[in-house]
Amino acid sequence: MSNSIICGKRKGERNIMMRYNDEIIDEVRNSNNILDVVSQYVVLKRSGRSYSGLCPFHKEKSPSFYVSPDKQIFHCFGCGEGGDVFGFIKKIENITFKEAIETLAERANITLPVLVNTEKDEKLQNLKDKVYKINEIASAFYQKNLLSPNAKIAQDYVRKRKMDKYTLETFGIGYAGNFDELYQELKKNNFSDEEILGSKLVLKSERTGKIYDAFRNRLMFTIKDVRDRVIAFGGRALDDSKPKYINSPDTVVYNKGRHLFAMNIAKKCGEKSIMLVEGYMDAISLHQRGLHNVVASLGTAMTEQQARLLNGFEEVIIGYDADSAGQGATARSLEILQTLGYDIRILQISGAKDPDEYVIKYGSGQMKKAMDNAISLIEFKVKKLREGLNLDNVSDKIKFLNEISKILLKVENDIEKEVYITKFSEQYKVSKEAIYAQLNKLQYAMNQGNKILEKPNAIKRNPTKEKQDNLEKDNVRENLIISLLLNDNKDDFIKIKNVISKDDFKNDKNKKIVEKLYEQFEKGNINNVLDLFEDEEIINHITYIMSTDFDITDTQKAVDDILNKIEKEKILNRKNEILKKMTSGDITKDELLELEDELRALSKKLTK
Repeated sequence: MSNSIICGKRKGERNIMMRYNDEIIDEVRNSNNILDVVSQYVVLKRSGRSYSGLCPFHKEKSPSFYVSPDKQIFHCFGCGEGGDVFGFIKKIENITFKEAIETLAERANITLPVLVNTEKDEKLQNLKDKVYKINEIASAFYQKNLLSPNAKIAQDYVRKRKMDKYTLETFGIGYAGNFDELYQELKKNNFSDEEILGSKLVLKSERTGKIYDAFRNRLMFTIKDVRDRVIAFGGRALDDSKPKYINSPDTVVYNKGRHLFAMNIAKKCGEKSIMLVEGYMDAISLHQRGLHNVVASLGTAMTEQQARLLNGFEEVIIGYDADSAGQGATARSLEILQTLGYDIRILQISGAKDPDEYVIKYGSGQMKKAMDNAISLIEFKVKKLREGLNLDNVSDKIKFLNEISKILLKVENDIEKEVYITKFSEQYKVSKEAIYAQLNKLQYAMNQGNKILEKPNAIKRNPTKEKQDNLEKDNVRENLIISLLLNDNKDDFIKIKNVISKDDFKNDKNKKIVEKLYEQFEKGNINNVLDLFEDEEIINHITYIMSTDFDITDTQKAVDDILNKIEKEKILNRKNEILKKMTSGDITKDELLELEDELRALSKKLTK
C-alpha cells in the first residue's frame, strides 16, 4: 500500500487516464517534482517540512497554500483546493487531465506512447489531429495569400495600420480570398471533406450542396492556445460586410470561452500584471510596440474559464473600450474576476476611444504609464458613482457620502481604508471626519442588526454550538483515522479495519473514502489514492487530511489509543442499550438473564 497519488479527475476523465498505462503516468509524475512545478507559478517559502505561499486559486493576504514535497501534493486551507502535480497543472492552466499529462511529459522530455483508445475515442482523436493540421496549413495559406497580387485591399490595410514583419509573423496575419480557395488548398493536401468540414473553416450549402470557405475577403488573425497550437481564426471585413469581425465557431479543438487571444505570448512575458482588452487589434497594436502582457477576449463575454487563464499574474488590468458596450463588458468581467479573487485595476485613458488608438497616438511609454496608473476597483466604483451625481447639490452630496461609506465598509484592511478615505476626501471635497462618521454609523447599525437580545446575567446553553463542537471533534478523529489508514502500514490498516467499519463514520465524505479504501484493500490495490475518486470535493478533502499535522510521534501508539477508545465507546453504547432495555419492562425473565450476563462481560472489558 502506498501514498503515491494520481491526479483527481472530474467526471468522465477516468477513461482518458486509462488510455495511458500506470507505468507511463508514474514516469511523468516522478519526473516532475511538485515543488519545482508549483514554484513556476507561486512564490514559496519553507515552512517546516512543507512550503507555503499565497494561493493562486483565490485572493488572500496571508499564505494558506501548502506544498508537501514528501507527499507530492498541494492543498490550500483557505479555499480547499488540493491535488498532486497533475491536478495543479490542470487547475492552474485550465486544461484537461490528458493535456496535463502531455504538458508535464513535454516538460520532462518524455515521449508519450500512442494511446489505446476505444473506436469512438480513436475516431475523435484522429479528427482532432487532422483539424490541428488543417489549421496549421490554413494559417500558412492565409499568410502566403497576403503577399499575392489579389490581396491588395488587405495589403493596404496592413500598411495603414503600420503592421511590421514581427507582427505579421507572430500573429499569423493573412488574407482570405474568395469562395473556395482554402477548400481547394486543403483538398490538395489530401484531407477528406469530413475532416475539412470538421475544422469549420469551410461550410456546405444545405440548398446546393456546394462547399465554400467560411472566411472570404477578410484580413485573418491566427488564434493559438497556450501550447502554441493553431486552434481557430478571426477575420476582419475589408469592405462594408457585416459583422466587421467574425470568429471561428466551436470545433473539436476550440471553445471560445476557454481561450484568450495572445495568451500564448503573454504568459511568457515575465510581467507581474496583465491587461485584458476587447479586440485583436488592441492586443496586436500593443504587442507590436513592446507591451506583451496584453490579451484579448474572443468575441465573447468573459467566462470563468478565461478568467482562470490569468492565474499567475499578480494584477489584472481591464482595458476595454470607452463606449457603452465596452463599459458593459467591463462590468461583467469585473464580476467574474472579483469572484475569483483577482487584484483588479481599470485602465483610465483620455484622448482616444480604445488602447489601440491611444498607443498609436501617444506611444508605448504613455500607454505603459497608463497601465501602471490603472485605478483600483474601489476607485472605479466611486468614480462611476460620481458620474451620476451633482456634488454641488446637497442631496446628491449626502447620497454620494453614504454610498462611498458603503463601499469602504467592505474594505477589511485598515491601512487601505485610511488611504482611500484620504484620497476621496481630497478628490471629492468631502471631509474625512464626515466619511468616518458615516462609516461608524453604518457599522453601528450593522452590529445592532446582528445583536441577539438576552436577559442580563443569564447562563445560556447553546445546544446548536454543543452539537457543532461534537461534530467537529468527530470529524477530527475521523480524519485522523483516515490519515493512519494511509500511513503505508499493512498491519495498522488491518487492525483499524477489524475494529472500525465504514458505518462508524458520521461524515459522508469520510464514509465514502473509508468504504473505497476497504474495498480496494481487499483487492490488494491502494497504490493511487486520489485516483479512486472522481468527486473533486472528496479529492480536496483527502489532500486536506494528508496536509494536516496531527502531531503524532508514535504511530503505533496512536493506532492502539484510538482503537481502544473506540472499542470502549462501543461497549458503553451497548451497556446503555442493555440498561434501557432492562428497565423498559417489556422483557422476559430469560432475556433479562442473558442481558445481565452480557452486561457483566462488558463491565469486565471496561476494567481491563
